Amino acid sequence: MTNLIERKKILSITAPVITILLTACNTSVIAAAPAPTKSNLVNVQQKSTKKIDKQLQNLIVKAQQPLKKLINKTVLLKGKRYSALKPLGPVPVPSDNPITAEKVALGKNLFFDGRLGGDTSTPCSACHIAETGWDFPNDISMGYPGTTHWRNSQTIVNSAYYGKLFWAGSSKSLESQAKGAAKGAVAGNGESDLMEARLALVPEYVTAFNNIFGDTWPKVGNAWKAIATFERTLVQRDTPIDKYLLGDKNALTTEQLKGKALFEGKAQCIACHNGAMVSDESFYNIGVPSNKRWETESLPQITFRYEMYGKGSNEKLYRNAKADPGVYFRGKLAEMKGKFRTPSLRYTKYTAPYMHNGTIKTLADVVDFYDRGGVAKDGRTTGYPQNKSKLIKPLGLTKQEKKQLLAFLDAFSAERIALTRPTLPAYKPLFSEKELLEAKK
Repeated sequence: MTNLIERKKILSITAPVITILLTACNTSVIAAAPAPTKSNLVNVQQKSTKKIDKQLQNLIVKAQQPLKKLINKTVLLKGKRYSALKPLGPVPVPSDNPITAEKVALGKNLFFDGRLGGDTSTPCSACHIAETGWDFPNDISMGYPGTTHWRNSQTIVNSAYYGKLFWAGSSKSLESQAKGAAKGAVAGNGESDLMEARLALVPEYVTAFNNIFGDTWPKVGNAWKAIATFERTLVQRDTPIDKYLLGDKNALTTEQLKGKALFEGKAQCIACHNGAMVSDESFYNIGVPSNKRWETESLPQITFRYEMYGKGSNEKLYRNAKADPGVYFRGKLAEMKGKFRTPSLRYTKYTAPYMHNGTIKTLADVVDFYDRGGVAKDGRTTGYPQNKSKLIKPLGLTKQEKKQLLAFLDAFSAERIALTRPTLPAYKPLFSEKELLEAKK
């Protein structure tokens, strides 16, 4: 009786949306897919466990492996102490969203599923491509059809360790980041009710959400939890630098050890890139010039202005800004203009191009940029020079030192994290044509 009441309730609320979806999804009208009952949940759970592929199983185990207790060390640089480099510990997991194998498997499907978006063309995997660096390989990321993005897409590998996500630190968790990306106007552009209606048309999702979260019908808020749980398995804790810091003194080459000394000394990288994540998660203006595409292409310029308007820009800044204000809109203080959160150096071997707008193509170019004191090859620097960090000064590195530093940067990445793309479950109408007609009476 309860199941019947729930079905009638859902039907009365979603009938108009379902009618549209039956046409939009080009599905045939067949018998309704009933919500799962308690009696079949045991069998469902057993079957879903078998579906967890070995790749995911290995990632789950590696992400949660305990780390032996280490002594907190610091590095002294120009009279100031910074947190020393550390190996990554077990992935942090929020108390209200524990990791389970079934949730990871669901999250993987949803990560690759365009139904969580506007026109179904922009799943998470569209801007975080597994085959590259789990990021987007162009200077600025792909945008929703008819738009473009305005910033470089960062890798999601190890993103579970960040306390501040996005370049301006606007999200504090992977759950909120997933929601922000899927619903952002120039990203996923999705609407919650439509996304939920799509999920409700997929029997496999209905069963999975019921099994994992207790949802009678999939709730989009739990979709973000599943995606975040999957992303918490995309961590890399077996890099050469991790092995070295855990006691394997043969994990780094002689060149890399010399590069480490430069990293912590003459090159001054440790001032911002420190700790286990190789990021202090603070905000800096390091001199990155604006992307020239804003000067020559109308669509990126339109997106840039649109984003400034949406974030609360005043008219003067909206009309005259030639460079991304960065974290400025988080507090609207003049000294915040042009500042962005320090990105981790982990997995950077696979995430070119670099910086918030992708204007630096290779890691060698990044080293040259810092060596020149935050100045690009063409002599340009930040559009907000008054806020350029005092840490950014010419370094005077030799060619040999640059080579050694690049060798050390390579130690922050192991082999690529590769996963087989899932075969996504198919649609199936929740209600028959007869039920829909009766609901309209």
